[in-house]
Amino acid sequence: MPRTNAIPVLKALFAVLVWGASFIATKIAVREVHPLTVVWLRFAIGVGVLLAAISLRKQFALPTRRELLYFTGLGFMGVTFHHWVQSTALVTSQASTASWIIAATPVFIALFAWMLLKERMGRLGALGVALAAFGVLVVVSKGDIISLFTGKSYTSGDLLLLTNPPNWALFTVVSRWGLRRHPAARMMFYVMVIGWLLTTIIFLAGPGPSDIARLSLNGWLAVGFLGVLCTGLGYVFWYDALEVMPAAQVGVFQYISPLVTVIVAAIVLGEPLLLASLLGGAVILLGVYMVNRGGVRGKGKPARMPVPAAGEKRGREMF
Repeated sequence: MPRTNAIPVLKALFAVLVWGASFIATKIAVREVHPLTVVWLRFAIGVGVLLAAISLRKQFALPTRRELLYFTGLGFMGVTFHHWVQSTALVTSQASTASWIIAATPVFIALFAWMLLKERMGRLGALGVALAAFGVLVVVSKGDIISLFTGKSYTSGDLLLLTNPPNWALFTVVSRWGLRRHPAARMMFYVMVIGWLLTTIIFLAGPGPSDIARLSLNGWLAVGFLGVLCTGLGYVFWYDALEVMPAAQVGVFQYISPLVTVIVAAIVLGEPLLLASLLGGAVILLGVYMVNRGGVRGKGKPARMPVPAAGEKRGREMF
């Protein structure tokens, strides 16, 4: 397997590190305002960061009508639904628990990449994914896996979060099709704008702008961190990595994110740092190493789109 360029790896690593800390920032913010208010403000800031990014890169271009429909689907999956679930769940879930549940995402990314992108997973990679998944179970159950089947380990927020891994995995894999037509920052800008507009409809019908006044200085710092680093730069860097690396390989970086969450949550929120979490985290990192060492096989390019039928246009208008 050819060695991966260091820059995409560092960008993917930056994204998962700030996303790991995002659970703590979200937890702080939802203590003060409605979860929808946090999502709306986060992406209002993120849209501005992405607009600046595509302007500096001179990548601005208007999408076609077919692309807008495609971006609307991505915007709903990756912005409106994903982050509404995450913010709402964190009202009752611990930040560390939420992060570990979402750490199951790479398993679904590998599955969808195999189904949709024809990327192959070697034996070493498959073993690494299984090992990392076992580590997630150890952490979520606090070392008592049997308790997962009795319901004692879950809150309502934990159950809600179970929808996020397959949703984000599908979002990640389907996004690669659009990357054949658009640079990462420009594509994510349109996805985020549409997702934010969909969120705006729900926000105005729910808590509304008056809820924003309840934010304290700490609340604004948390929202600013979410908007600038997690939403703006995090998404750009994630897409930059996804443009040149196989989806399954990029996905396994998300196993690192819960480790960041566990450590920062213990320091900032006072959440318990259990031995089971440390041992489970070590198993997860071993699985990540195995996948990145040689288990993922793929050319690292977005999958080819189906050949258009007779009479259909080729090029940027074909989605």
